[in-house]
Amino acid sequence: MTIAFSGTAFAAPVEAETYCRPTDPDLTELSGLASIEGTLYAIGDSGTDHRVAALDADCAVERWIDVPVDPYDVEDLTSYGGSLWLADTGDNELRRDTVALTRMDPKTGAGELHRLTYPDGAHDAETLLIEPGGRPVVVTKELSGVSGVYVPAGDESVSDLSSPGPTPLRKVGELAFTATGTVGGPPFVVGSILATGGAVSPDGSVAAVRSYTDVYLFRPTDGDIASALIDATAPRAVLPLPDQPQGEAVAFTADGSLLIASEAGFGPNAGTLPAVLRIPDAAARDVSTPTPTAEEQNSPVVADEQSSQTPAATDSEWILRAAVAAGVVLIAGAVGFTVRRSMRSR
Repeated sequence: MTIAFSGTAFAAPVEAETYCRPTDPDLTELSGLASIEGTLYAIGDSGTDHRVAALDADCAVERWIDVPVDPYDVEDLTSYGGSLWLADTGDNELRRDTVALTRMDPKTGAGELHRLTYPDGAHDAETLLIEPGGRPVVVTKELSGVSGVYVPAGDESVSDLSSPGPTPLRKVGELAFTATGTVGGPPFVVGSILATGGAVSPDGSVAAVRSYTDVYLFRPTDGDIASALIDATAPRAVLPLPDQPQGEAVAFTADGSLLIASEAGFGPNAGTLPAVLRIPDAAARDVSTPTPTAEEQNSPVVADEQSSQTPAATDSEWILRAAVAAGVVLIAGAVGFTVRRSMRSR
C-alpha cells in the first residue's frame, strides 16, 4: 500500500525554541540524535561517523565514543534498551549489497554489527525507528517521494538480529509524500518529500519521521509503527518546521519534547552549525485520524520501481539532479558545494 501525505502550502512553522547550539566542527554534518537518561548523543555523516559525541546541556562535546565497527555511511541514530543504535544505511550510489545496524554501549563503546539485506535491490535510507517490542523499521529516502518501509523478514527484534548477519528484510508498504510548501531545506530540493530521520517517543506511543522541512507524527496501535506508517486511516499529523539548511536529525526527550537538528548545509553560512531546536510536548500533540480525500482513496500514488532507485552519488548531486529536473542550470563549483562522503567498505 502507498500512502500519500499532503499539507497546506506555506503553512506557518510550529513554534520551537533553541535547546542548545553545537560548535564542534566534527558535528558540521550532524545527521543523528538520540537521548538516553538525559544525555544527548549526536553523530555526523560524510566521514565523521566513526565516533559518537556525548553532549552536555550546551551541546558542547563532553566526550567522543568510538564506533565499535568501521562504518560505511551512518545516517541516523536512535536508542533502545539503554543502547545506541546506529543506522549504517546510507547508500547514495545504490551500490551496497548489505546495510547494517550497529549496537553501541553509550558508556563503553562496546557493541556489534548486524547486517541487513533488502529484498528488491539497493536503497538509500536515513530513517530508523525501533518499535516498543524491538522490531526495527527502516524507511528509505527516495527522490520520487515514495519511501519504502522495511522490517526484518521474520519480524525479529533488534536483540534477535544475527551478528554479523545478514538478516533479510521484507517490504511491508510505502509512505509517499507530496510537497507541503514549507520553506527550508537545501536549495532546489523539494525537501518535504524526502525522509531524512526518525524517532520514537520514550513510551512508544508516538513515532516521528522528518523531512528537510516537516515532521510527520504517527500514533501507532499496539506499538506497530510499520503499520501506522503505511495505513491511511492511522492517526497522523504534519508539523511544518522552522527553516533549517539541511535538517536530518530528530529525537524525543524523556518529557516528550522533540529535538530537531541540521547539518550546516551549503552556502555562505556553511561553516556555522545551526542550533538544536526543541518543540515542547510534541508527543502530546493532537494526532488525529485523517479522512483520506477522494483522490487519495481512488488514485493512490504509485512509484515506478526504477525511478525510485535513481542513483545519487552524493548529497550535492541530489541537489543538482533536482535543479536540472526543474530546468535550472547550476554550476557546482560556483556555489561551493563540497562533499566529503565516506567510501569505506567493510
